[in-house]
Amino acid sequence: MIEHYPRWQKATIKKLMLERRVLLLSGPRQCGKTTLARELESNETEYRTLDDGTLREAAENDPQGFIKRRTKTLIVDEVQRIPSLLSAIKKAEDEDTRPGQYLLTGSTNIQSLPTVRESLAGRIAKIRLRPLAQGEIERNASRFIDSAFNQSFSLRHSHYDRDALLEIAFRGGFPEPMLLQDRGRKRWHSDYVNAILERDLKEIARIQRKNTMRELVHTLAAWSGKFMDLSAIGSGLFIRRPTLESYINALETLYLIERVYPWTKTDYARVGKRSRLFMVDSGLMASQLSWKMDQVRLDSDRSGKLIETFAFNEIMAQVDAGEGRYELFHYRDREKREIDFLIEREDNALLGIEIKAGSAVEKKDFNHIRWFQKNLIKKQKFIGIILYTGEFPASFGDNLWAVPFGLLWS
Repeated sequence: MIEHYPRWQKATIKKLMLERRVLLLSGPRQCGKTTLARELESNETEYRTLDDGTLREAAENDPQGFIKRRTKTLIVDEVQRIPSLLSAIKKAEDEDTRPGQYLLTGSTNIQSLPTVRESLAGRIAKIRLRPLAQGEIERNASRFIDSAFNQSFSLRHSHYDRDALLEIAFRGGFPEPMLLQDRGRKRWHSDYVNAILERDLKEIARIQRKNTMRELVHTLAAWSGKFMDLSAIGSGLFIRRPTLESYINALETLYLIERVYPWTKTDYARVGKRSRLFMVDSGLMASQLSWKMDQVRLDSDRSGKLIETFAFNEIMAQVDAGEGRYELFHYRDREKREIDFLIEREDNALLGIEIKAGSAVEKKDFNHIRWFQKNLIKKQKFIGIILYTGEFPASFGDNLWAVPFGLLWS
């Protein structure tokens, strides 16, 4: 039986239901959207899922009738299956301005579709749900980013060495495969990708070459954490660049991959402009690449890539839970000075995060962060940290810290 975990976004949904007419809870299939939506059921809500064939037919044939509410709130699950519902909802909420009328869930980024973009532009509050973060699994609050900005790192936390961290990263955050052993988990992830490409892909794009899409998912899993290079990504797939771009956009719309955009808010002329690519779940990435723990723990390149993808998943879950206070970027310039992640707070304060799989941190590990701090930061507050697999948080002066991975979720 799949265990129930409290989700950080539940409080955000409840708050926005009191403020906005339409909410969209979006994220990859099987990440817990339906479970979370149904937790909000009450005498004042009605739940309908478009995965049900009869309801889907009814919605397609009579959108206006389908979205009529007999309760305060109508919950519509998997709304991307009938996009025409959004025009009907737009008309309904134009006539009734009360908040909390519709809670929609979607397994594709429907706002990236041209027809949908026009329907609810500026009218919809979007909430992103991801696979479970480790903090949610351990039933802890999302407070790491605030603690980092405040430089208040607790000495009380569980220690996770490199092997323990790799085990968690291999497991990933999708609730169902978390219960499975290695072979069963790999099979689940494989079936998951196949189901998305067979069913959901055709609802957002006319793509005939599904075998090429499967190969592309595998290639992008190997590319997780790297900088986007379409020529290199497409070199073994024999597809033209415009086609490759449309395929990657489709996988992004299906929440299989995600981009981290560069931080370019500087007059420094040599800052890089390329995005970084990540799989949305470290367990899914490891399964797509058929990685095994015994191989990865002895391979610094693979273990570093896996831990960095896991760190991205964890950090983004906390950024999303921040209710719009944070944005995530990366930094790289032409001299190859890099900072893995930059979190910008709404007051323009910056938090630089470097990922290190090792258990020791030295002064030289802060070289890129120090350069950034001295050359690109003017009046902004800046905190720089290195997440590592050691036991203790340690100050390196000038708002720079080595921070154990366990504090991400403790």
